[in-house]
Amino acid sequence: MAASPVATRDARRLAPAPSRDGIVLIGNPNVGKSALFGALTGRYVTVSNYPGTTVEVTRGAATIGGARVAVVDTPGTASFLPSSEDERVARDLLLEEPPAAAVLVADAKNLERALLLAVELSEMGVPFALCLNMMDEAATRGIAVDMSALGEGLGVDVVATVAVRRQGTSRLLSALERPRRGRLEVPYPAPIESGIADLAGVLPSAAVAVRALAVMVLSGDETLTPWLRARVDATTLARMEDVREGVRRNLRAEVGPAVQLARRRCASRLFREVSRGAPALRSARPAAERLERLTTHRFWGLPILAGVLYASYLFVGVFGAGTLVDLLEDGLFGRVLNPAVTAWCARFIPWAAARDLVVGEYGLVTMGLTYALALVLPIVGTFFLAFGALEDSGYLPRLAVMVNRGFRTMGLNGKAVLPMVLGLGCDTMATLTTRILETRKERLIVTLLLALGVPCSAQLAVVLGLLAPLPAPALWLWAGVVGGVIVLVGRLAARVVPGKGSDFVLELPPLRLPRPGNILLKTLARVEWYLKEAVPLFLLGTLILFVADRLRLLGALQRLGEPVVTGALGLPPETASAFVIGFLRRDFGAAGLYRLAEEGRLDPVQVLVAAVTITLFLPCVANFFMIAKERGWRVALAVAGVITPLAVAVGAALNAALRAFPGVLR
Repeated sequence: MAASPVATRDARRLAPAPSRDGIVLIGNPNVGKSALFGALTGRYVTVSNYPGTTVEVTRGAATIGGARVAVVDTPGTASFLPSSEDERVARDLLLEEPPAAAVLVADAKNLERALLLAVELSEMGVPFALCLNMMDEAATRGIAVDMSALGEGLGVDVVATVAVRRQGTSRLLSALERPRRGRLEVPYPAPIESGIADLAGVLPSAAVAVRALAVMVLSGDETLTPWLRARVDATTLARMEDVREGVRRNLRAEVGPAVQLARRRCASRLFREVSRGAPALRSARPAAERLERLTTHRFWGLPILAGVLYASYLFVGVFGAGTLVDLLEDGLFGRVLNPAVTAWCARFIPWAAARDLVVGEYGLVTMGLTYALALVLPIVGTFFLAFGALEDSGYLPRLAVMVNRGFRTMGLNGKAVLPMVLGLGCDTMATLTTRILETRKERLIVTLLLALGVPCSAQLAVVLGLLAPLPAPALWLWAGVVGGVIVLVGRLAARVVPGKGSDFVLELPPLRLPRPGNILLKTLARVEWYLKEAVPLFLLGTLILFVADRLRLLGALQRLGEPVVTGALGLPPETASAFVIGFLRRDFGAAGLYRLAEEGRLDPVQVLVAAVTITLFLPCVANFFMIAKERGWRVALAVAGVITPLAVAVGAALNAALRAFPGVLR
């Protein structure tokens, strides 16, 4: 291999077997790291056909060489010179918790991109094995790789896998018994090589090779500064900055791009060698590829998007919120369980207050469990199924492409739609996934928009059920008002929040037929989360309402909020309690409104006004604390301070408009 990159003299040295320090999974976004993690450890994690699913490390254990070894799954990264918070997670892990070995997980269809990380891991001196994942998809596209030549060029073991089918994982575990350090070394321009030599004597000891650490410093990686400050004094830091400035002057260009260019040339050279001779087969999936192009087409992509949204509404809003809710709420709970529990309480519980706690107006069974299991669960379950199908199909990144132009008006790009779509599952976790966005400005704006107008699955499900009996224009008005507020606030935030946006770079995975087994596993895992996390809060909310009612606090709250609720919003006084409890769980507040509408205590205008206001209302307490954790208390309080009056103002304006034009909902 005459054109191979320069080889280091000690590259073939075997690293110690990973008996203590564990294994870390590294790779680009959407290459199947989480699927491989599940195959190696037996621990289920969310596996989706789009990037950004993993934003924090996930830990498990696998058996390697007869010993149980820790395995860590990391967020997708394009480089160890991080441009976003989730990329920083993987880099910091290698610096602060050095593993015995890494598994570089690569999409076999996009090998060249992964080889850039292989270059960096080799330079860092981290022992690793290369896992060529998704080999089945590569084969259908006529892509072939000379794995023997690739292993020889890298100096590490290369193993082919199909992680979702657990194919090749045993060979990978065998390779990890004796991992090796890579043999690639990048020849940088002379000024950079000189700077590396100058820094070698002043850099602190680290888990990675001095050469790699020196390149990070020369590239001006500001995220490395806190790590350096904890290990060297101010004089040494100043010396490092002087060296970096000297290299930049001699290079007559920024160091970071020059480093990446040299690494890319190294990776491309190896890629050309191992890809030589790949068969030029015709695609085995021409229909799928035509559909992939249509989903992002400027014209045809819009009706496809509308069709996807309408099908989701039919499944969730009509079947889930209509058919299944009727079966459970009116049938199972209304005619069987609640009457049976009421009769049992009347017979065996002599205290009226205790009976009311279980089966009264604010009873744990007649309200809490009925809301949680008969009203919300069937809608949430159908939503999880629909969302899982969209995840598995690979459509979500294409949605990002379709909305990129519109998001630009809000200082964002299409990638921002991914955490916002995830917010339809859970706003709390979606706030965490804003780490995939590259700038602080983008992360702040999306955090605000998530808290403002993106309903979580449980709340969305109840709102759809709330609007289902109304004429069709009600749903479109709700979506139009909420969407319009999101766009307006986003555009204003883009002008107010300092900073700049980022370029839109997002790989589109292939469209796939969703795997029923994967969808079922994800749905069961999310339903389990709902039962463990949400149902107890429904019961807690019911208990709070019961106590507040007994202490006559609900009446006081209703009187306190009456000028706003009955005046500006035009709602009955009893809806005040739904908004109060909505801070604990917005879906619980929505469920209270649903019950009032079901009992005929809200007219169509009030239903629509209530649905819009509760959607734009305060984030739930869990999301509020997540905002504080990720962005700080000042941001969390500012978000709450903006959202509360805005929700009331929008609801009041909608109420006035609908009262002025009553024919809209007919």
